[in-house]
Amino acid sequence: MSGVDLGGVPETMLWTLHNRASESLRPDGLLRDPEAERIYRAIAYDWRRSFGRPDASHAVRSLQFDEVVRGWMLRHRGGTVVELGCGLETQFQRIDDGRVQWLCVDVPESIDVRERFLPPAPRCRHLRCSALDTGWIDAVDLARGVFVTAQGLLMYFTESQVRGLLQTIAQRLPGSEVMLDTIPEWFSRMTTRQKGLWRTPHYRVPPMPWGIAPAALPARLRAWLPTLQDVRVIRYRRFRSFPTVLMPTLGRLPGLRALVPAMAHVRLGGAGNTSQIGI
Repeated sequence: MSGVDLGGVPETMLWTLHNRASESLRPDGLLRDPEAERIYRAIAYDWRRSFGRPDASHAVRSLQFDEVVRGWMLRHRGGTVVELGCGLETQFQRIDDGRVQWLCVDVPESIDVRERFLPPAPRCRHLRCSALDTGWIDAVDLARGVFVTAQGLLMYFTESQVRGLLQTIAQRLPGSEVMLDTIPEWFSRMTTRQKGLWRTPHYRVPPMPWGIAPAALPARLRAWLPTLQDVRVIRYRRFRSFPTVLMPTLGRLPGLRALVPAMAHVRLGGAGNTSQIGI
């Protein structure tokens, strides 16, 4: 067993691992993630004390990211996926097609932990820098298309930081696609007002400065990104426990759509973009 010492936003990688691996370990699990299970067992950490009872939220999110990225990979053989804020996410290990080029980007302390369990490989490189340090773009090969994921990341930035990052991606990676997830504004305000959110008496989730209603996201992105060609808001699905089981239904009801988190798949215009967006 190996101990892990993390704090702040990097520690959230353990929270998401707890939920993904626990879901994968269930006989009726929605997500199958053997590598997450292996890492989960290898880390000496009091998971329940910090994060409480696991839920399927992060597993469902990973599953839906997998579906979108896998579809893109079928249309862009040998293309490059950039995983911003990779942490201990094991998406490459789940959906690798033997040809994709993968770039994992995270702050040095997170990559240090990642490499104890998931060493880099010729087609899965690691880069030690913040997603906001857009020098990572210099390492991206545009030749066969680029897909950028930001899973469980952008809510920890300010709106101006999110806008600047997406604008830089649009300018420097023309024709790329992006998938991100969001939290609603009310939840963002609650985390910033309380300087975080106590998940349990022993773990406080860091503040999440950026929140937006799913219905408002397309117009906001169009205002930020002149080259945007298409954006689809994707609702969470397949939750198993109350009250999270109600989230897909709430997301379809007028007046309640602003109350739930969501994901978005964005297609940017520019050179080399000939594909159609889809899940």
